[in-house]
Amino acid sequence: MSEPTVALALDELSLAQGGRMVLEGVSGEFPVGSVTALVGANGAGKSTLLAGIMGVLAPITGTVHCAVPKERRAWLPQQLALDLSFPMSVEELVMTGCWPSHGALRGYSRAHYRRGREIMERLGISELAHRPLGELSGGQRQRALIGRTLMQQAELLVLDEPFANVDSASVEVLTEVFREMAAQGATLVVVLHDMQQLAQLADRVLVLAEGRGEWFAPEEIIPAHDIHQRCLQTAQRLLSGARP
Repeated sequence: MSEPTVALALDELSLAQGGRMVLEGVSGEFPVGSVTALVGANGAGKSTLLAGIMGVLAPITGTVHCAVPKERRAWLPQQLALDLSFPMSVEELVMTGCWPSHGALRGYSRAHYRRGREIMERLGISELAHRPLGELSGGQRQRALIGRTLMQQAELLVLDEPFANVDSASVEVLTEVFREMAAQGATLVVVLHDMQQLAQLADRVLVLAEGRGEWFAPEEIIPAHDIHQRCLQTAQRLLSGARP
């Protein structure tokens, strides 16, 4: 049987939050090994769409088709959603990436620990292995969270503003790691707000505006110089009923 070429597909997907319709009729495909930038103004429905993709939020209408097994799907929410008071070290967090496939109650093998050390070294956080999460900077914390997804060997990764409150050195490391993951066949959906990050990372762009979604190539977005400007233009076009 041939391998699927599309990891994720949305078919006329409509989602609601708190009794309010947030997105209506969003469609599109996410090819295996692609990086899709998800952009839009505050409240446009970016986090709502990620919740729908991951099955946390049930569609009002439409469907989400995902070819990736559940144990190979990873969701990295905004850092504000992380409980920093939880007594867990960097190494312990990274090792939890084994849980979806290995189980939370089973001990780790030598191979697991060896892989965990290799991942921490790749991310430049080996010296932080025993540091509690609450003592880390934003960039260090994000590297540790990405380490967990690498440990999971995620094939579908959705990232909600992964570069928010992250230092430039960590942005550079994480961008390189994300591109490596895509080259190895992982499919990434990334909420972005920065044009330079979009240019360096994205293969495709899904703009959300006025409850709708419209697809662009990165080179169509970048000349606008401002993601918010592009979102406004997209909203105006969708409201007028025009098509790209």
